[in-house]
Amino acid sequence: MDEHRTASAPATPAARPQPRERGAGIPLGRLAGVPVYLAPSWLLLAGLITLTYGQYTASQSGLPFTTGLAVGFGFVVCLLISVLLHELGHAVTSRRSGIGVRGITLEMLGGYTEMEREAPRPGVELYVSLSGPVVSLAIGLVAAAAAVVLPPGGIAETFAFRLALSNIVVALFNALPGLPLDGGRALQALVWQLSGDANVGRQVAGWAGRVLALATAGIALLLWQSPFVHGYFGILFTLLVALTMWVGAGQAIRHAKAAASLPTFSARELARPVVAVTADTPLSEADRIASASAERSPVVAVVDGGGSLVGFVHGASARAVPAERRPWVPIGDVTRRIDRDHVLVGDLRGTDLLMAIRDDPGGDYLVVTGEDVHGVLRGADLVSLVAPTRRPRRPTVRRNST
Repeated sequence: MDEHRTASAPATPAARPQPRERGAGIPLGRLAGVPVYLAPSWLLLAGLITLTYGQYTASQSGLPFTTGLAVGFGFVVCLLISVLLHELGHAVTSRRSGIGVRGITLEMLGGYTEMEREAPRPGVELYVSLSGPVVSLAIGLVAAAAAVVLPPGGIAETFAFRLALSNIVVALFNALPGLPLDGGRALQALVWQLSGDANVGRQVAGWAGRVLALATAGIALLLWQSPFVHGYFGILFTLLVALTMWVGAGQAIRHAKAAASLPTFSARELARPVVAVTADTPLSEADRIASASAERSPVVAVVDGGGSLVGFVHGASARAVPAERRPWVPIGDVTRRIDRDHVLVGDLRGTDLLMAIRDDPGGDYLVVTGEDVHGVLRGADLVSLVAPTRRPRRPTVRRNST
């Protein structure tokens, strides 16, 4: 016997929200449960630093060039570990604050941690933002202490001193009050607290970031004119940092403007009701059941023998079935199974909701809160509420370490 009803069955284990792993780079494994990726751009910087530091070490210490390169490569590895610990500080504090973490990516100018959603409160934003610089400062102080106790003038003492200097500079630079730096996130949190509007905080911090980017570029140009600076690697690197900051600050400003115009509806409020049938129900019968339902624009879903949802009718596939064949095609043949990437938490809204559907903005999403099923959110319904030029973009909540 075919059955039909408004689904209120609990979500199946496969349909429960879980963090998605993603990353544009080489997978390095997991640390504290967080996926870690290495961007190919890092390899370029690693080669340049290895060569530059290796040549300096060999010339200053009278060591063979190959030994100098080995020391330079060791320094690069230590820098990589330092940046990873910096980002791990963001990741751990985010998870403790109830914010999911998708992964950490290490790249040429540092790294970033990708969050599942925005911080819910200014205090959480401030806490997560400052955790990275605090970790870098701690590493720098430990390395400085090591440089003090090591024999002066040796390779180990020089190595420790440069590692300390690098981490302290990273900590202080990242604490500057402008997006996309960590200090910019902290400034955003403070303005958010004072104004009550996260988007105002983001815009203020974004413009502050542009000012810092111009100042950084100005410093690089001054170094270029300085008679005391003979190498151009540091100058070009500083200019690249300034350009990256300018782009990141601009993204933050645009993001704030777009977020301010987004509808305030939650996933629960946008969810359509569900009319459930079994997989062997003919497509024509499923059409009739949906048309006869008293629910508003219901979505036809398929349930298993235990009454748990297993999938939704795929609209394009169903529409492709000719009318004369619909009485003979079971609904299961045009059903897309529910996967964890197509499950949303009911209280998602605004940019967090757009971020959640950005990989498949035209898909159907099961909306749940715990074990309660609210219905199905059609990505097209949400996108239609947003201006066409403001489609979900790939960039997400990131904690940068330059």
